[in-house]
Amino acid sequence: MQSGSTNRLLRVFWFLLGATALILGTVGAVLPLLPTTPFIILAAFAFGKSVPALKTRLEKNRLFGPLITDWRTSGSIAPRYKMLAVAMMTATLMFGLTSSLPVAVKLVQLAIIASAAFFVLSRPSFPKSTPLSSGRTG
Repeated sequence: MQSGSTNRLLRVFWFLLGATALILGTVGAVLPLLPTTPFIILAAFAFGKSVPALKTRLEKNRLFGPLITDWRTSGSIAPRYKMLAVAMMTATLMFGLTSSLPVAVKLVQLAIIASAAFFVLSRPSFPKSTPLSSGRTG
């Protein structure tokens, strides 16, 4: 395979990954079973490697832009998104624990969700450069 063909295949791969992540992130904004923030961040990263104009458009989006900017500049997640993420994880966990899934599956689900919740809650709540002065309400 030639270099041009390889580059084209990589761009297609990154585009498909970005599109899939964007769809999952958008669905996650509505359904409590999927997280939004990680998928949107992944979509921006993938679009940056495939179609930079889509990355820019996503970064300028009224809903998703602040998530990407906060994450990129300081690894922070706004408190309202933290609360929403943990609430969705809790709902998902409760659904799983009350289901007829095998105990081993429930334990794996508990471990994964607890780890994800710990990670989300351990991130800074505000960008380092503008801790509380950015006018954010959460």
